[in-house]
Amino acid sequence: MTALFTLHPEAVGTIQAASKSEILGQLAQRFASVYGLDAGVIRERIEEREKLGSTGFGRGVAIPHARIPDISRPLAVFLRLEQSVAFDSADGMPVDLVFGLLSPEQAGAAHLHALAAISRMMRDEPMHDALIQAPGDEALYGLLSNGIDRNAA
Repeated sequence: MTALFTLHPEAVGTIQAASKSEILGQLAQRFASVYGLDAGVIRERIEEREKLGSTGFGRGVAIPHARIPDISRPLAVFLRLEQSVAFDSADGMPVDLVFGLLSPEQAGAAHLHALAAISRMMRDEPMHDALIQAPGDEALYGLLSNGIDRNAA
């Protein structure tokens, strides 16, 4: 899809979650099932990163991310929440869009470039609105695919 990270269609979905912890658990499970990874390791690494400061960066968006062993390139999962959930975000607002990113442990620059591209895409107002209003997971994936290609530059 793009050189910055891999996002498979099955890695995009709409979920029901009642808490930040539940979101992180479902995120880890989605990474595990789509990419064949260990959900426990993913959850542990993402929670370690959250302890450094919330990855809820505002405007209803969170970008939980971590570096893990045994992957060769950055991988992504995108979850849209059926109802907004408190996430200790910078602006105090609950989140309804969650873009998870896992990178190889040694991927310093690659990890930062992927995060920057995701951040640019999520700050784009028309994109944000389109993701909220998309009729289903297929439409979400289509929007993200086009947005990733545009923001990869």
